[in-house]
Amino acid sequence: MSEPAPLLRTRALGVGLAGRSFCRDLELTVRGGDRVAILGRNGAGKSTLLSVLAGLRQPQAGEVLVDGARYEQLGARASARLRGWLPQDRSETFSSTVLETALVGRHPHLARWDWESERDVRLARQALAAVGLTELERRDVQTLSGGERQRLSIATLLAQAPRLYLLDEPLAHLDLNHQMATLELLVALARERQVACVMVLHEPGLALRFCTHALLLFDDGRVEQGTCDEAISSDSLSRLYGYPLREVTDQGLRWFMPA
Repeated sequence: MSEPAPLLRTRALGVGLAGRSFCRDLELTVRGGDRVAILGRNGAGKSTLLSVLAGLRQPQAGEVLVDGARYEQLGARASARLRGWLPQDRSETFSSTVLETALVGRHPHLARWDWESERDVRLARQALAAVGLTELERRDVQTLSGGERQRLSIATLLAQAPRLYLLDEPLAHLDLNHQMATLELLVALARERQVACVMVLHEPGLALRFCTHALLLFDDGRVEQGTCDEAISSDSLSRLYGYPLREVTDQGLRWFMPA
């Protein structure tokens, strides 16, 4: 049985910012169902790489293909139907309700002058329910806590229903309960709908538990990648973070702690 065509592919990709190169000649292939964790130290270029993969920043070299096409070939609306983007930093400048904000995710699916339909509202409400925000749909977003805003951002992506999720620190501001619920939700999406997720994470143990592949981004621009079992080890993580780590195994789960 042949493998499905990749949702995301890079060819000889080079990424840099302010005269610094973060990765060179990156060959990355992501298919439906894949969950890829990007790991690395602060300042290693994880967010910059993810923004290039989202088509929001030009690469230094090479190209990014989404469903076999470059972003400029797809155009903004078709790109937004294919890939969803969760940035690390967001702000709500204007007052709006939680439901109105979630409905923004439906805009790529509407024609220029269309209003949201009953179906769009239903999908937005389903997305809010998936992250536990049903009771807050009439609340002003400016009154939400940081964790509630993060969950709303994830709900907005769910309403958008892309096939490729690019998530910059999706667990930021979330308590432990919601961190686990978010990762379980992403796993379910990947398995049931064959979406792909590429996400920046800071906990290698969570990457091992919830992701299929890992991309290790080193300070000097080197990249190591593979399945999580192949790429994540006490040796590779010690080199990645510049501090010795040792592996602890409990009930079949692998975790890492400072040596």
